Amino acid sequence: ELNNPLITLKSIGHQWYWSYEYSDFNNIEFDSYMIQYNNLEMKNFRLLDVDNRIVLPMNNQIRIMITATDVIHSWTIPSLGVKIDANPGRLNQGNLYINRPGIFYGQCSEICGSNHSFMPIVIESISIKNFINWINNYSS
Repeated sequence: ELNNPLITLKSIGHQWYWSYEYSDFNNIEFDSYMIQYNNLEMKNFRLLDVDNRIVLPMNNQIRIMITATDVIHSWTIPSLGVKIDANPGRLNQGNLYINRPGIFYGQCSEICGSNHSFMPIVIESISIKNFINWINNYSS
């Protein structure tokens, strides 16, 4: 368990999307849906890209709190070695330490229903300076 994380991110699984709340900052919460095929650009990955990415600072301890509203989901980012179940009525906790900038892809890995494979997760890891700029721009 982390004693003093820099940021706490709350992830909430729904059928068939994720919601995120940055609980350390006021008014930063959003839904993240898979980009539909007809809205894809050349730079997007089919079935893996989302309309709103999670943005996190690299080289900092991050607490992730995960729950669900309907059925069991699983918040999974294989390249970061993270897989945490999201259970309705329960709050699971995990932690992240991303040591490099980049974009990391994952998706729900629990068979939670017919569209479970359409719940991608995208984390963008950036420097702390760029993260502070992102927070300031998001809040205003």
